[in-house]
Formats: sequence, C-alpha cells, structure tokens
Amino acid sequence: MQSENRFFDDLSKIINGAAGTVAGVGREFESNARERAREWIGGLDFVSREEFEAVKTMAATAREQVEALEARLAALEGSAPVAKPAGKAKS
Repeated sequence: MQSENRFFDDLSKIINGAAGTVAGVGREFESNARERAREWIGGLDFVSREEFEAVKTMAATAREQVEALEARLAALEGSAPVAKPAGKAKS
C-alpha cells in the first residue's frame, strides 16, 4: 500500500510540475507577443492618447478663434462701405 501511495505522490508532483511549466510557458508567450506587438505598433507612427487629446483641444480652441474672427470681420465689413468691383457700364 505504501508503494502505491508513493507512486501517486510522485505522479502528482510530476503533474503539478508540468502544469507549472505549461503556465510559465504561457506567460512567457504572452509577454513575448505583447513585446512584439509594441514593437510593430511603435513603427507605425501611432500617437499616444495624451498627444491626441492635446491636439484635439488645440483644434477646438483654434476653431473657436476662427469663428470669433469671422464674426468680427463680418461686423467690420458690414460697417464699412463695400467697394463695388469695376465692371462694364450698362448702356
């Protein structure tokens, strides 16, 4: 009986060791895959989220400034006499 117990103990140790090895290989594979993906994406000229948000904010500010300047220009043009283009006089 003792020999059977020892056999099962050794077998369970081997199975546990194999399971740990498989889990370690899985983690190693995942780590390598992530690193390869980072290298591949890094070469594609992607921007970070922070850079994107900063440019988005700058674009919104510029858009607001353009709208304000357009309104100001329209007000100035409306108050100044409009020069008519020189053209042929009608007979």
